[in-house]
Amino acid sequence: MRVLVYGASIKPIRYSNIAMKMLKDDNHEILAIGGRKGEVEGIEIQTGQPELEDIHTITLYVGPARQVDHYDYLLRLSPKRIIFNPGTENLEFERMCTEAGIYAQSACTLVLLRTGQFNMKKNNTL
Repeated sequence: MRVLVYGASIKPIRYSNIAMKMLKDDNHEILAIGGRKGEVEGIEIQTGQPELEDIHTITLYVGPARQVDHYDYLLRLSPKRIIFNPGTENLEFERMCTEAGIYAQSACTLVLLRTGQFNMKKNNTL
């Protein structure tokens, strides 16, 4: 599954960093966008709004106040699902996702991975 970690960080203590490592260990194809360029275990962190295709899931690590400027970009990527990790919940954006046919899930990516619930095909969620 192709997953975009949005709000990626090179800092090992950040949950986005831990998520990238766990997603890699779970054999997902990871793309990452953050505020600064860098690399985590061979995963390049890009900045800005690069043209990306075939994104299945976006896992958000950007707070609601900072999401507003990114709504159009994230919706334009047309993922099947956007995960709103703790602290990123945003009813306005979640509603926009649902209206665009994107499954908006309030959950913790780390917990989903640890409990085997991340892969939606196994769970018949979509």
